Amino acid sequence: MSGAVMPPPATGPRVQRVPLSRATTDVLTQGPVVVVPPTHLMAGADSHEVAAAMELAREHVDHSSPGTPGSPSDTVVTDRYAFAFDIDGVLIRGGKAIPQAVETMRVLNGENEFGIKVQVALASGPYIFVTNGGGKTEQERCTELSRQLGIEVSPGQFICGHTPMREMAQRYGTVLVVGGEGEKCRVVAEGYGFRDVVTPGDIIKDNADTTPFRKLTAEEHANSRARNFAEIEIEAIFVFADSRDWAGDQQIILDLLMSKRGRLGTRSKTFDEGPPVFFSHNDVVWSTSHELTRIGMGALRASLEAMFKAVTGKTLKTTAYGKPQIGTFQFATRLLQQWRKETHGIDSPPDTVYFVGDTPESDIRGTNEFNKTSENTWYSILVRTGVYKEGVTPDLSPRVTVDNVLDAVKYGMKVEFAKAVAEGVRDVGAVDGLAAAAAA
Repeated sequence: MSGAVMPPPATGPRVQRVPLSRATTDVLTQGPVVVVPPTHLMAGADSHEVAAAMELAREHVDHSSPGTPGSPSDTVVTDRYAFAFDIDGVLIRGGKAIPQAVETMRVLNGENEFGIKVQVALASGPYIFVTNGGGKTEQERCTELSRQLGIEVSPGQFICGHTPMREMAQRYGTVLVVGGEGEKCRVVAEGYGFRDVVTPGDIIKDNADTTPFRKLTAEEHANSRARNFAEIEIEAIFVFADSRDWAGDQQIILDLLMSKRGRLGTRSKTFDEGPPVFFSHNDVVWSTSHELTRIGMGALRASLEAMFKAVTGKTLKTTAYGKPQIGTFQFATRLLQQWRKETHGIDSPPDTVYFVGDTPESDIRGTNEFNKTSENTWYSILVRTGVYKEGVTPDLSPRVTVDNVLDAVKYGMKVEFAKAVAEGVRDVGAVDGLAAAAAA
């Protein structure tokens, strides 16, 4: 690939790249911030290094942010089980907290009949939020989620669907980043270390005829960077977030896929010289404020592959990250194991992790598949507040289906209490707690 053409200087506020270990509240208020996980985060590093790095960031923010609700003084923390949550459709829907979500956080924090505080892994680890969504910096997502749930969320606790893509930053030079609002995905990609980030807006600014039915607004034109794409080879395509313009984005992606080595305006005779395409997740549908599910990035991926087949007669191979990829669940296990070792001196993950999700194809599939090989038990719970359709039996069956996230948590706690009774284990006061509650 050509490396002779240098990117133009970036305009606008400079984005600060902050290591997880320095992701304090003070740092995050100094301007646009992208919190960058350590290089070994998604690689085959020692599990304790990975967990410790994330936990260190959490502690830094916790210590500098006095607003985090504390546990009731007479509660104790169980080390035997934990919960992991998807976000959209489970805790949040249409930008607002699902009614039972805030109460669920209080229950997990010890306000329950058992007097137990439960270790929480929000789709990854101790108070770690991992979502297939993306398109914003960690700072934005954490601020938003803190407001929605009424709890303190730090960037060290939040991993977006495109986080694993940061490992590609040193592999590729010039890349096309697609999706999201305005320049946000470019900001995220540059924060991850990508050296030369192109957006569809840049391409349209260079040649307005690229997309016959899409014209840039005055703001888009001003924010897009002037480039001569006749001299630039785009080495990879990353779909960071849901496209806001399917027709235009797919036209540009197809042009590149059918090009000679990623150079716009050229056509390959074999249609196998174009750059690779990476999607941050593969959810075909997702839950919003609309009463019916809306199509997501997985649908865009299917559409792009179908169009490439129709135009070239060849099969397009793309790569998707996010759930149900096994790495998400492996990372959750490592983080939970580190928490358990530091808190209870037990060098193994909790015996059971209850994963609460709303999407059978990602949440339930990933949990069930990981449970087949994991050293502990991963227990899938499907809620009816998101993608779930009443009267439709999902192709991938959860261990149990409940109405909402609060019911899911209560179900898991009751199962664990029954197990403790059956095993004769007085798990951190659980038996005494229920006996007292029953007596009252």
